[in-house]
Amino acid sequence: MASGFFALLDDIAAIMDDVAVMTKITTKKTAGILGDDLAVNAEKASGFVSSREIPVLWAITKGSLLNKLIILPLAFLLSAFVPWAIIIILILGGLYLAYEGAEKIYEFIVPHPKAVEVDLKKDFTEQELLDLEKTKIKSAVVTDFILSVEIVIIALGSVVNEPLVTQIIVVSIVALIATIGVYGIVALIVRMDDLGLKLIGKSDDGKGFLFGIGTFLVKALPMVIKSLSVIGTIALLLVAGGIFVHNIDYMHHFLEQIPSVLRDFIVGLAAGFVCLLLVNGVKMLLPKKNGH
Repeated sequence: MASGFFALLDDIAAIMDDVAVMTKITTKKTAGILGDDLAVNAEKASGFVSSREIPVLWAITKGSLLNKLIILPLAFLLSAFVPWAIIIILILGGLYLAYEGAEKIYEFIVPHPKAVEVDLKKDFTEQELLDLEKTKIKSAVVTDFILSVEIVIIALGSVVNEPLVTQIIVVSIVALIATIGVYGIVALIVRMDDLGLKLIGKSDDGKGFLFGIGTFLVKALPMVIKSLSVIGTIALLLVAGGIFVHNIDYMHHFLEQIPSVLRDFIVGLAAGFVCLLLVNGVKMLLPKKNGH
């Protein structure tokens, strides 16, 4: 009886050791998406009046947790009953990531009309403000759902050959990190300017150490968000390229003579621009069809 109990403990310890190793590997593979998730949500959570930033961010966080609760069971069912579908979804997700990364580069290089952003710092009535907040929260939660699917599938793809219990624990941990970690950092980022203003207020007549730090934080916020966007774009292409190289047999030995990071970026960028050309081509043809 005692030997059976200790054997059980040994099995649990082995599983947890596997979980720790696989979680570390999986978190590295999803880091690119987490970076993009961070950049996107930092941008979407900014622009509110100071007193509403945290409540709005909390509403988005709850929506993100609900997204994970919907996505995770579906992903585990696929892994248990249709495991080959994970690779297909992974490659489709890679195409989407590559397209998204290439589109951001294209929009940066080629001038285009900017989307009209709703400024929630204007003088609206309380009801109008709440309606605008709900609109932005809904948009953020929808975007989070897409990114969450990508994160979960990439995480699951990293452990698809592991036992189901290990898959469930590892992917659930990564999903939790994706929510708590990302939105925790976003909360710190969107409050940077408020902390800066408080430090400036406590400084001695606009000079000294507190004034310098406060001014830096206020000026750094837009630069941090912009930097995250650039880093997120590069990460998208790297993750997409890695998906193709590791999951498509033909790509296994492609450009082996160059560093793997550069290879993944080149593959991701090439796939992204092919997808971008196809999507833009379809968009150009649609109005002509409607015209007929």
